[in-house]
Amino acid sequence: MNGAQRAEFRKLANTLKPIFQIGKEDIGENLIKSVDEALNKRELIKVAVLESCSLDTKAAAGTLAEALGAEVIQSIGRKFVLYRKKPEEK
Repeated sequence: MNGAQRAEFRKLANTLKPIFQIGKEDIGENLIKSVDEALNKRELIKVAVLESCSLDTKAAAGTLAEALGAEVIQSIGRKFVLYRKKPEEK
């Protein structure tokens, strides 16, 4: 992904509200499955990391992105944005 594409996704993410929160349970299988489904439907999602989470924002974003084959678009404060292209429908 080049810088122009990343900038466009950051612009689109400004209006998004976080649809998932990572808390004291950290990143479990249920969260991974839920985020996977959301990425299949939306491509671009925002996630919030609560203070009770043992991971910092960048670590949580990296772990989740790696587990899902997604890209971290942006990480600011306690929120981050993930992108994954929708699978082609048959």
